[in-house]
Amino acid sequence: MKLSQKEIRILLKEWNLAWGKHDLDKVLALFHDDIFFENWTGAYIKGIKALRKAWEPWFNNHGNFRFLEEETFIDEQHQKVLYRWILEWPSSEPGFEDKPEIRKGVDVIHFKDGKIINKLTYTKTTIEIDNKRLPLHL
Repeated sequence: MKLSQKEIRILLKEWNLAWGKHDLDKVLALFHDDIFFENWTGAYIKGIKALRKAWEPWFNNHGNFRFLEEETFIDEQHQKVLYRWILEWPSSEPGFEDKPEIRKGVDVIHFKDGKIINKLTYTKTTIEIDNKRLPLHL
């Protein structure tokens, strides 16, 4: 099943709304059972059950996060998306704990059977706290 560009945009809108509501069940419903997720540290997870297990603590402990869409590029033919985002959340950086942090990145998203099969996350190596650019500590 191939998604049209319009269907991909609708799915991404649902995805953004689910993230905005911090609704892990709705976020995961948009992923393929065989999801491959790689985060900004290079760590990766295979399978929807493993992703739920990994994300549950993050959703529970980082309730004040929000993603803002900056730009989205859709390749309908290859069922791929480049999604540029801004993450705003309480920082966990040493010396800046709980201060508002801004992090910027890109997700490379692939679709299969109408769901997200690959989500590869890349982030800048700098973050913004108190209007200052600081190196990211992973």
